[in-house]
Amino acid sequence: MQASISKKKTYAALISVLSNTILVILKLLIGIITNSISIISEAAHSGIDLMASFIAFIAVKKAEIPPDETHPFGHGKIENLSGIVEGGLIFVAVFLIALESIKRIFVGRHLHSIDWGLGIMVFSSIINIFVSTWLFKVSKETDSIALEADAYHLRTDVYTSLGVLAGLLAIRLTKIEILDPLIALGVAIFITKAAWEITKRSAAGLMDQKLPVAEEMLIRNIINKHYRQFVNFHSLRSRKSGSERYIDLHLVLSKDMTLKEAHNFCNHLEKDIARKLARSKVMIHVEPCNGKCERCQQECQS
Repeated sequence: MQASISKKKTYAALISVLSNTILVILKLLIGIITNSISIISEAAHSGIDLMASFIAFIAVKKAEIPPDETHPFGHGKIENLSGIVEGGLIFVAVFLIALESIKRIFVGRHLHSIDWGLGIMVFSSIINIFVSTWLFKVSKETDSIALEADAYHLRTDVYTSLGVLAGLLAIRLTKIEILDPLIALGVAIFITKAAWEITKRSAAGLMDQKLPVAEEMLIRNIINKHYRQFVNFHSLRSRKSGSERYIDLHLVLSKDMTLKEAHNFCNHLEKDIARKLARSKVMIHVEPCNGKCERCQQECQS
């Protein structure tokens, strides 16, 4: 099962690398032919996507390396590092696009062969819609932050390509060529938000932020379904490393429960949680009841 997930993640990342390589080459060539800064900005955007896809490809392979002596908790956080680097690369792209766009507003250049630009924007949008949709699907199935970040990269490329397409159509109809750098600036502003979201989510994993509220509630509900078999639980903690979830808690059991019974019950709880939350590592610290709880008092009276 683990090998199958790893293979699926690696294959998805490789497809992203290949599709971005093709788009970068085509956009750059047509951007040069048409002399369009908005198309060249899209080539730069796809170039950043290519680097991000390559980083995701390396990250998903490294993240699947089993725990070892120096990394006893595994290598999952490399996916979070990948997401931060990808977000940083988008910020770099934003700066370069904005800088060149401002230059073009004041200097201005004549556009050529706009139809070629229209064609590459349509082609790019179609390719990235299919690839990003598939990456979102695989990232959800494998719980991969690196693939999710890569999918967001490609999805923003779809929106910006459609924006450039609309702008080129407007230029073709109105002959107002200053629209070209203005569109490129719009692209830069749009993808800034995506960069911030990717960076924020990836950093949360590195800072050992707890699991989402819905997931922690699920854990509590699973434990509470067995309320007849324990006295109480407390100190529930959770975090995520790449696609791995780490959960630990203190479980108060009856002082009359045998060691074997306690061990079996904890194993049962751990398996129940792991079934509902994939790739979970659960650690339960068992504590004996002090005999003063309401349940023990009831047992004594009976």
